Amino acid sequence: MTDRSKPILCLDFDGVLHSYTSGWVHATFIPDPPVPGAFDFMYQCLEHFNQQIYSSRSHQEGGIVAMQIWMEYWARKELDNTEPLYRANAIINQIAWNKDAWPLKKPSAFVTIDDRAITFLGEWPTIETLKAFKPWNKK
Repeated sequence: MTDRSKPILCLDFDGVLHSYTSGWVHATFIPDPPVPGAFDFMYQCLEHFNQQIYSSRSHQEGGIVAMQIWMEYWARKELDNTEPLYRANAIINQIAWNKDAWPLKKPSAFVTIDDRAITFLGEWPTIETLKAFKPWNKK
């Protein structure tokens, strides 16, 4: 169960957790490894945030289960799972297979990390700025 007293950190899946180097294939096909440091980051955030993962895959049939399977597989590969921390198990139990961590609609988050967003600073971007946008891994 997610600790509802913590602020929500909404993490986008493709391009933030999943490296997404192959691009979109299907909601249930997730071929690429994680973005370097993603699992260490999520582990550090466990005590501070209620992490929720939201993706364009979230509302598609089989999308959440595919992301959960990917998350468990890569947590075991990326994180140490020895005493006293059991880091992989912490991610698997608190995020991968925690149904509250996988909303079907975008959560009302304290902060969101997304590779395809522009921070609104009170002034509207120009059309040229929007058209020139590139995610971090396409620059």
